[in-house]
Amino acid sequence: MTNMKPVCLQCNCALPKDHFALNRKLLGRRTKNLFCIKCLAVYLDCTEEDLLVKIEEFKEQGCQLF
Repeated sequence: MTNMKPVCLQCNCALPKDHFALNRKLLGRRTKNLFCIKCLAVYLDCTEEDLLVKIEEFKEQGCQLF
């Protein structure tokens, strides 16, 4: 079994743990389409800052994904 690191569907960059978790939280746990924070912001029509704030909010709420 290989330990493949998740990469962005659009730009193919590696995803940090928090960005991977944010994709699962916002797009669904079963999604295969993963995006870096920059591409996810474009996909969701919001700012990168909005997404970074959401990561912190989910952490503060104790979300198991983060």
